[in-house]
Amino acid sequence: MNYGTITKVSGPLVVAKDIPSARLYDTVYVSDKNLLGEIIEIRGNKASIQVYEETSGIKIGEPVVSTHRPLSIVLGPGILSQILDGVGRNLETYANNVGEFLARGLHYDAIDKTKKWDFIPRVAIADFVTEGEIVGYVMENGIEHRIMVPHGLKGEVIHVYPGMKDVTEPVVVIKNEEGNHDIVMMSYWPIRKSRPYLQKEMPNEPLITGQRIIDTFFPVAKGGTACVPGPFGSGKTVVQHQLAKWSNSDMVVYIGCGERGNEITDVLNEFPQLEDPRTKEPLMNKTILIANTSNMPVAAREASIYTGMTIAEYFRDMGYDVSLMADSTSRWAEALREMSGRLEEMPGDEGYPAYLSSRLADVYERAGVVQTLNKQQGSVTMIGAVSPAGGDLSEPVTQATLRIVKVFWALDASLAHMRHFPAIDWLESYSLYQKPTERFLKQNVHKHFVKNRQEALSILKDEQQLLEIVQLVGKDTLSDQDILKLEIARMIREDYLQQNAFQEEDTYTSYEKQANMMVVILGFYALAKEYLIHDHILIGDITNMEILYDISRMKYQPSDKTPELLKILDAAEKEFMTLKEGDNHEGL
Repeated sequence: MNYGTITKVSGPLVVAKDIPSARLYDTVYVSDKNLLGEIIEIRGNKASIQVYEETSGIKIGEPVVSTHRPLSIVLGPGILSQILDGVGRNLETYANNVGEFLARGLHYDAIDKTKKWDFIPRVAIADFVTEGEIVGYVMENGIEHRIMVPHGLKGEVIHVYPGMKDVTEPVVVIKNEEGNHDIVMMSYWPIRKSRPYLQKEMPNEPLITGQRIIDTFFPVAKGGTACVPGPFGSGKTVVQHQLAKWSNSDMVVYIGCGERGNEITDVLNEFPQLEDPRTKEPLMNKTILIANTSNMPVAAREASIYTGMTIAEYFRDMGYDVSLMADSTSRWAEALREMSGRLEEMPGDEGYPAYLSSRLADVYERAGVVQTLNKQQGSVTMIGAVSPAGGDLSEPVTQATLRIVKVFWALDASLAHMRHFPAIDWLESYSLYQKPTERFLKQNVHKHFVKNRQEALSILKDEQQLLEIVQLVGKDTLSDQDILKLEIARMIREDYLQQNAFQEEDTYTSYEKQANMMVVILGFYALAKEYLIHDHILIGDITNMEILYDISRMKYQPSDKTPELLKILDAAEKEFMTLKEGDNHEGL
């Protein structure tokens, strides 16, 4: 008998006995309905199986057949622009063949194995190639989809087959002491195993997102890790959508892990209409969506993060920079909690498994900047949303995540209610990539960019203290210098940090424009302090200057007019001179 038999069914957890050659994390097909599952525990002759499909109607005694292969995803040309489920099945193929609702027991690969691609070789006969080396490429959505030598294989090229091929046909044949080996354009990779590389490097180049509060105050480096925790309605998905749309990465992997289906629908509707600012092509061309929404099987949420990370590493190994958005890791952790409970494991804090932190670390540490096996540099930047109940940041998933990631963008519901987006709290958030990215910012953006950032953050922190004084004893007790500082802090908050995603000029801001905007605001502050102290200009006149309108409209200036922003300082100087020469301070 080449199969085991089911002895117990408990929701998505199935227990079977006597599975031949059963191994931990092998994939199996459960029951006569051919449901996909994964062995997650073995005790004696019994195996606990996590089933990734609905298990209603399964009976004790039905067969379980092992594939003797870990849960894997097929990788190759055709995977870009696809929408997959948590275990890597193509949902578009589902819709075309079955209809709008998922049917059990059907397994469609992530890519179309019959589609022909024009293979362009980069190697010649008699070349010696090693694992991970690029042997050629096909053009997919205007992007080079590079074909690599499979891992564990090396040898001399003896045949090259350019031209139209499907992903199962050999494009290169290599020879070594073990014989001849065909290289095809598709490959399988176990999703729980990280792909190898030569070495990991320190991230030191910022991921340019176009979101001013992120790029200026709390940058994330390419190859870095960040988390976006916040209560319901505070804008976690808004932030991740903006980063997916505007970040300067070559590929985007967006994982909808347990979130509402309409959010993934928004991505599907919006991304084909949006233009990638670098390539001028539709944004969907460089995006892969992993959809395991709240109305899909809970168990597959746990696999969806690994599936997305495996795809990201695949493109990283080609030498690309990949952004991975996970929305949200809280739902992923809930799947872990559910399966841990069904396995009757000893619970940790709030019922989550005791190994929650290590599982989170396993995922986040697969991000990074690496030197690939083909000696190129590639990166995976992971940004995970966390959805703590009621915005309680002391709950286990948030705390475990904060111990791992280097960037913390704390979302504030009160800012979201005031329609201040991105609703990132500048007093609670932090980034440990500020220091590593300083050299890049000084050399490529503005020599005083770092100093200006520190001054702006200092003003915002002082504002908090001054507002507390105002609440206690009133604004009349403040000095003119303190009132001026409050006005500059308001400028930074409303005219700089607040962005409108529906305004074309404001939804994305280049680093050059960010630097010039900050120079103008802080330059105005320096001028105002000088004239306030030495020329006795009234604070009321300063706060009512006409130039403040131009400062407030800087963010709506087109990018091609960015150098002209500095002219605002010249206009401010002239208006200050007019105030000084006038009779505005008479009677002092």
